Amino acid sequence: MSYVTYTTEALVCGSFEQNTADKSFLLFTRELGMLFATARSVREESSKQRFALQDFSRVRVSLIKGKTGWRVGSVEVIKNDFSLAPDRETRGSVVSFYKLLRRFIRGEEALAEVYDFSITALNELSKQAPNRKLLDLYIQIKVLSLLGYVDEETLPAPLKNLDLDVVSTKVDDKIINKLEIIIAKAADSSHL
Repeated sequence: MSYVTYTTEALVCGSFEQNTADKSFLLFTRELGMLFATARSVREESSKQRFALQDFSRVRVSLIKGKTGWRVGSVEVIKNDFSLAPDRETRGSVVSFYKLLRRFIRGEEALAEVYDFSITALNELSKQAPNRKLLDLYIQIKVLSLLGYVDEETLPAPLKNLDLDVVSTKVDDKIINKLEIIIAKAADSSHL
């Protein structure tokens, strides 16, 4: 029986150790959605995949669908958003974004628009930003909006268009509090 190999870009949202040297990875892909894939002997010192498959990395990966689930074939690292972040605050934003993806995206369903926005968001989060708190909240709300948990009409007036240019403007604490409430309501309504 022959197996089909899918080569795609993916975000490594998490990893879990198995057995002596194996590891399972939670990958968010554009075409296949969120999935678990197992890599054999990846924790051994001689493994070539060891450094490519790190948490918070963007990779080009070959995935093979087998009887017991997905297996990792070859891996090529594109970028590690966490290790390339310039400061601690930026690294915190990157980790928060990956946690958001891990929490709200479920199952093997193609989410091309969410994946494309995630790449744009990670490029913005990797830079130093004067309004970091607003940028983090904006990106969270945009992802929740794309997933259907937030209605864009409920946003405060300066942020109705959900455009990254709005984040560079000065916004008062009342709007930030409103955004935090909207995110909390979305999390409650999703039961995730």
